[in-house]
Amino acid sequence: MTARDRLLGLTVVVLWGLNFLAIRVGLDHFPPFFFVALRFAVIAVPVLLFVPRPRVRGRWLLLYGGGFGIAQFAFLFTAMRIGMPTGLAALVLQSSAPFTVLLGALVARERPRPLQAAGIAAALGGMALIGWDQLPYAGLLPVLLTLAAGLGWAFGNIGTRLATTESPGVNPLHLTMWMAVIPPLPMFALSMAAEGPWAGWHALATSRTGEGLLALAGLAYIVVLGTLAGSGLWTYLMSRYPASAVAPYSLLVPVVGMSAAWVAFGERPSGLAVLGAVVVIAGAGAATVIRKPVPPPVATPRPVGAGAA
Repeated sequence: MTARDRLLGLTVVVLWGLNFLAIRVGLDHFPPFFFVALRFAVIAVPVLLFVPRPRVRGRWLLLYGGGFGIAQFAFLFTAMRIGMPTGLAALVLQSSAPFTVLLGALVARERPRPLQAAGIAAALGGMALIGWDQLPYAGLLPVLLTLAAGLGWAFGNIGTRLATTESPGVNPLHLTMWMAVIPPLPMFALSMAAEGPWAGWHALATSRTGEGLLALAGLAYIVVLGTLAGSGLWTYLMSRYPASAVAPYSLLVPVVGMSAAWVAFGERPSGLAVLGAVVVIAGAGAATVIRKPVPPPVATPRPVGAGAA
């Protein structure tokens, strides 16, 4: 992976780590399913009007939108609404990395190299340390819902990889934007059924309060930086490298998320959590190293008429 693309991967890490703060303040005002629908509807309307549809198979677009857009955020937002701490949510969601590597091996026939497998194992060990330290502050159901969100993200990653592999000339930003067209209608319908037909709209109508304005600011961050910028760069990286090489970058997101939650909400990590974060960084760094292909040796032309030695 080039130095430039590594920097882009780290940029995504920062954008997505801070994204958890925006989600937290948004969920303090909006119901979770409605908030999912709203974040994607803001993007979907101009996309349908102005952005050409990428030339990829509909099944891969549906897999991307259904996994990344619907499953991930429906489960994640619900988990955070019912008590999942912000920093711990950032950690547990990164279960998407090993899920992606596993699905990449099963679906896309991508085999991780031993160094990548060892890096992922080390990063998972670091995550386990942090989780062991933080789990007493969250119930079992929020943790299970966040794990389900990680699996949804993994399916979205595979949809991205299959779409860009089959159509290598596709514009990653256009693909990300059209992914946002998939979630709004199903999530609005789910919100009406589970949260009540007017709960979300009432929250939107009363967003002129201080809490509501903060939630709208969080929504703006999620849409512009978390989804368009972060997901666009992520799709670009997934189009250039195997899923097993890109997915481990997501293991760094909880380091940013937990640090930001410490500063913003006072969720102070312990020494054990800090040690786990260091292990996560080291493991993710090893897992994202891709060996450069060795060029084949150049045959030396033999003089005309020369026989075999």
